[in-house]
Amino acid sequence: MAGADGPSSGHTSKTKAHPPPPPFYLPLNVTLYLCLISNILAAAFAPIQDCDEVFNFWEPAHYLDHGYGLQTWEYSPVYSIRSWLYVSLHALVGKVGSFFVSSKSAEFYTIRVFLAIVCAACQTRLYSSICRALNPRIGLIFLMIAVFSPGMFHASAAFLPSSFTMYTSMLGLTAFLDYKNGPKTAQGIMWFGLGAIIGWPFAGALILPLIAEEIVICFFAGSLGSLFYMIFDGALRCLAIAGLEMAVDYAFFRKIALVPWNIVAYNVFGGQGRGPEIFGTEPWTFYIRNLLLNFNIWFVLALLSGPLLICQALFRSHTTSVQTLLHSVTLVAPFYMWFGIFTLQAHKEERFMYPVYPFIALDAALAFHIILSYLGSNNPKEIVGRVPAKLKLAAVMSVILVAFNAGMLRILGMATAYNAPLKVFQPLQQVGIAHAGDSVCFGKEWYRFPSSYFLPHGMRAKFIRSEFDGLLPGEFPDAQSALARLEGASQIPSGMNDLNEEDPNKYIDISTCSFLVDSYFPGREETKLEPHYILKGSEWEKLSCSRFLDASQTGLLGRLIWTPNLPFVPEQFQRKWGEYCLLQRRTGASSV
Repeated sequence: MAGADGPSSGHTSKTKAHPPPPPFYLPLNVTLYLCLISNILAAAFAPIQDCDEVFNFWEPAHYLDHGYGLQTWEYSPVYSIRSWLYVSLHALVGKVGSFFVSSKSAEFYTIRVFLAIVCAACQTRLYSSICRALNPRIGLIFLMIAVFSPGMFHASAAFLPSSFTMYTSMLGLTAFLDYKNGPKTAQGIMWFGLGAIIGWPFAGALILPLIAEEIVICFFAGSLGSLFYMIFDGALRCLAIAGLEMAVDYAFFRKIALVPWNIVAYNVFGGQGRGPEIFGTEPWTFYIRNLLLNFNIWFVLALLSGPLLICQALFRSHTTSVQTLLHSVTLVAPFYMWFGIFTLQAHKEERFMYPVYPFIALDAALAFHIILSYLGSNNPKEIVGRVPAKLKLAAVMSVILVAFNAGMLRILGMATAYNAPLKVFQPLQQVGIAHAGDSVCFGKEWYRFPSSYFLPHGMRAKFIRSEFDGLLPGEFPDAQSALARLEGASQIPSGMNDLNEEDPNKYIDISTCSFLVDSYFPGREETKLEPHYILKGSEWEKLSCSRFLDASQTGLLGRLIWTPNLPFVPEQFQRKWGEYCLLQRRTGASSV
């Protein structure tokens, strides 16, 4: 009788069983390298997307590392809605980096590179679990989206709690996918809890569909007791994390503060005239437009993942089981839930979507996998089975190439259009340019200040009046020692409020400014509070300038993606430029 592994013969077969094929289309080391390259490029070239990143995180980290920095109302002990533990972890990276680099701007990039490495490790872990638990092809598609989408490019190295929760969401999802040696529910709860407690509390909602699936499975398996034990285990780990955060925040605020609850209370129960809406609102289409820019075709596929799963269950039921369908629905549910909830909120910002980016990539990969499985059918009874294989391959490759090129052009467009604030401060590092006690002032460009890490030691950022009439940051008290910095953080700053009401004491007179940062766009009218300082050559000398996209004069295509300024490109598709400059006061000049 013929053996399953060998030919039929009278001799004993010496053929050894072949090992199972590896679960990866791309090895893990190659995956890690690709993610590292993408994320480190983001750390080096991505512009800062949001002024909150600077004033709420880079500046407090600079205060911890160097003893001075700008302070927002959120860090006042009166409100205490920002965690010092989150900032301290990053400041520690900067402090360690300072022993190996020679400038504060290098410390800035050290922290960014560290974040890029952490993100790459999380992406690789999730890729591994997707390949093992779902399908290698789904994992490969997920990796393509993670490496080449503009959304992940900007979120990967951002110093934002929403980016931190994106990392922990990847690790939490990895734990729920990984059933090797048993379920890892407690570990998954810990990772999502870590993101919610130290990062952003709302991101904890992403775990709900995953826990719901565990409850359903354990109910029918008769193992609810084991599940509740794992949930209790995960909850204890989260309590330990919360206890550590409260201890650290107590050292800074000198009072007991539960920062995650304070964030929820302000944003949800703020009351009349308070809450995030006072900082601006957006129409309900904001996230649709934003995610189309950041994920292009992949966002559309993520939206289609639910309907495609339903169609597969109804019309191709032989390809899926009830358990597989339940698991797939669980994986796509967090994106729909998050997208729906935040679309209903009046106040919208791009960073609010960061925690769900891994789910967008996974949902899109699932949807594309379903489509590829259908296209791969050779059944002549189905229409797709009669389509030539080469034509199907061309269609699939067209989708991938369009997504890849759209993503790359978007990334290149953003990096070249808006990275001037990260470049113009370089002359201040030269000997004899800046002196201790000098001030660099910001008017209408206050919200693009890239942080005090770009200023030499002893130079401070100051604000002059502009058309903006909201609340600007104040300053932490100068502190030389670690204990003094704890004491300074515990002091209640003057002129702070949670109503975004202007404090006149935040401004200085322009006559005291040694340097000034300003922009000039030819098509924009100057005002009394925002004159064209760049054109006042008798008072201000251009020390360093970099071009900055003039969005008001650039067509839609030029605003969305990179377009070359070459003679053969039609005028309406070319990008128009203004100037972003660091100005130095001319000797003997005075401003009125």
